Amino acid sequence: MIRAVAGLLASALLAGCASLGAPTAPAATDAESVACAKWFAQLDAVIEQHGVRDAEADRIAGFAGLRVDRLSAALRGRARADSAAFDAWLARLQRLEVEGRAVEITNLPRAAFPLDAAGDARAARQRSQRCSEHWSAAMRADATLRASLLDRAQVPDRYLDWQRALGLYPLVRWPFLAGVRAAERNHQALIERWLAGPPPTERHVPAMASAPQSEVAALWRHRPRDALGLPLFTPAEIELLFAAHAPVLEVETKGAFDRFGALAWRDGAVPAVDSRTPVLYWRVSATRYRGQWLLQLVYSLWFPERPAKSRVDLLAGALDAFVLRVTLAPDDGRPLLFDTIHGCGCYHWFVPTAAVERRGNAPAGVEWAFAPVTLPPMQAGQRIVVRLESASHYLVGAAIDAGQPGLPYDLRDESELRTLPRPDATTRSVFGPGGLVAGSERSERFLFWPMGIASAGAMRQWGHHATAFVGRRHFDDSDLIEKRFEIPALE
Repeated sequence: MIRAVAGLLASALLAGCASLGAPTAPAATDAESVACAKWFAQLDAVIEQHGVRDAEADRIAGFAGLRVDRLSAALRGRARADSAAFDAWLARLQRLEVEGRAVEITNLPRAAFPLDAAGDARAARQRSQRCSEHWSAAMRADATLRASLLDRAQVPDRYLDWQRALGLYPLVRWPFLAGVRAAERNHQALIERWLAGPPPTERHVPAMASAPQSEVAALWRHRPRDALGLPLFTPAEIELLFAAHAPVLEVETKGAFDRFGALAWRDGAVPAVDSRTPVLYWRVSATRYRGQWLLQLVYSLWFPERPAKSRVDLLAGALDAFVLRVTLAPDDGRPLLFDTIHGCGCYHWFVPTAAVERRGNAPAGVEWAFAPVTLPPMQAGQRIVVRLESASHYLVGAAIDAGQPGLPYDLRDESELRTLPRPDATTRSVFGPGGLVAGSERSERFLFWPMGIASAGAMRQWGHHATAFVGRRHFDDSDLIEKRFEIPALE
């Protein structure tokens, strides 16, 4: 065990040294490349000075003008295969950069301009996009640059090895895992109690009408895919899919803390939840299964707080988000599997349909795939009903919706949270430069830090959800589903 701790500490130190001494990519010497390198250096300095760095996608050492997320990193093998796949992959990295850079520039104060030749935020966004496009063109023409980019376009995991080393993780993981297993048994019992005698709930339904199930299924027939194998949809088709699969929420409501809504900046340092405007935020993702990519729809709702149940409640604090994801079949778009987390990455639970089977190869000694509820087979366009407990906002039940009415909620693009308006007419991201929501910290972080998760319990941005205290698991791991479940129809 001492060797295990020493090895963990050594790997943490080596990782730190590697990041400090990372070599730079071969530099282009044409005038535009030199000017763009200068521009990005100036812009980055101002972004850091004002604390507006966007952490959703990671920057790539030596490749200003490009960013990477876990999905893009998982596509590197396909990108190596041929030039068309590489071009599609490079376009993804460029798009991540342009989006992230636009967020950062928009959130800069007006006093940050002029910056070099950019007199305002609009000019800065345009200059950044031109440089990103120029850099991408240089990449296509230089095999050495392409190879270097493919090697470096990786996303580090969100576990801090130095915390695990100092916290004696190889020792403390076992009692902690025992606590996790006990919590899972207790939660299964809670679900059984809800089945036997459910308490009163408020029912919330999507405000937008859903297309007929036949129309939703027809979207998938002969669906084109890009050179990377990802399904291609128009914005209108994506909107139709999100409306069709938006969940029904049955929330046990005992106070204002159980009323979800739109996030808004008011006078405080923590975003407020406007429960007068019930909203679910959406984003698109994908997962890999047997060499093909399955579309995933992600919905998030925000509560004002998780209230304390006692004078000492380590889990209580401001803001509490619940995240639901649905994985769709590639042939007709029927839901195959749901999984959920809270905004902290905690409570990663799976809700498979009967079309999915759990694999029998779960490794011992780690959190793997807790699935407290199973649903019957579903059809394209059918909705899930999600039942949430008061205060904790735990998932306590799920079913297929039968279509009863309820209180309406709207859908909004989650990207809005990266440039949220403030009362002084400026904008600010809900998420800080490290991907965390300031002010949403939980006292549990003082107890759980040996598990290696930064500020355990705090709400965090997409790409920063480490979802296992024992083991390593991320909500956006591309092979998350494939490792844990079998889909016989896709074998």
